[in-house]
Amino acid sequence: MSRLPSLNGLRAFEAAARHMSFTKAAAELNVTQTAISHQIKRLEDELGLRLFVRQNRTLVLTTEAREYLPGIRAAFQDLRLATERLKQRENANVLIVSTLASLAAKWLVPRLSKFQDLHPTIDVRVTTSTALIDFEREGVDAGIRYGLGHWPGLRSDWLMADEMFPVCSPALLKGRHPLRNVDDLANFTLLHTSDAYEDDWRVWLTAAGKSANPSQHPGLTFDLIFMTVQAAIDGLGIAMGRTAYVEADIAQGRLVVPFDLVIPSAAGFYLVCPEATADQPKIAAFRDWLKASASRDKGTLAPPLHLAARR
Repeated sequence: MSRLPSLNGLRAFEAAARHMSFTKAAAELNVTQTAISHQIKRLEDELGLRLFVRQNRTLVLTTEAREYLPGIRAAFQDLRLATERLKQRENANVLIVSTLASLAAKWLVPRLSKFQDLHPTIDVRVTTSTALIDFEREGVDAGIRYGLGHWPGLRSDWLMADEMFPVCSPALLKGRHPLRNVDDLANFTLLHTSDAYEDDWRVWLTAAGKSANPSQHPGLTFDLIFMTVQAAIDGLGIAMGRTAYVEADIAQGRLVVPFDLVIPSAAGFYLVCPEATADQPKIAAFRDWLKASASRDKGTLAPPLHLAARR
């Protein structure tokens, strides 16, 4: 069998021929232009022929190089495809999901065992971030995000609505201060969440026809909503709850809803993923399960639940 020429030299030749530039080939392969020149010179020595000539400061392929290039290009394409197929087989059962830390803690993680029961061969890996996802660069398959559902280039599937209302520990209702109407909030500590949710109390108080300045009340502020919810469970004050973050605690009696006023949000939670990979079996299975799970959760905050808790 004839000895094959240097693989590095062939890579340099294919990249330089595709760009018709040693500089661009060097940038693509993350080496210096000098390294590309040396690799191609070594390849020319091994082959015993020239591949490039310079004419008027431009690169030109020799006749031999033009005949050689299609086979080399096809070989590298075959290598890329084979590697991609191998990666797809290795990753076919690994599902990487990015979501918000609070949503993961309060909604997603408590439900994941049911997904595992249905799909035991899919290895779910959850990562948390508030930043937008670069799916290809970060190796993420799908994300659960909060918004209006418009993310260019991505498929977005509606999961659940978001509603806003105060919540507190049932023990707080048995304290020395009554909590019968909105004016009674003046006797309690308000629990706030910064950043995306920092305006929640003002919006709710305005809708209730009361002061729109929550700073008039004593308060505590946390940077993650699941910490705010936990502070409410621990009796530190009254939190502005969001449906996905408090429904399980309400159902288990750890929180109650002291007022009837619920503010709907125009935004909600969506499963998002690149359109090109949206129908991969593992993503489709996760999407179907998420939508079914969110649908089953509807009605958790039915009036009898929190009104009964107040009596």
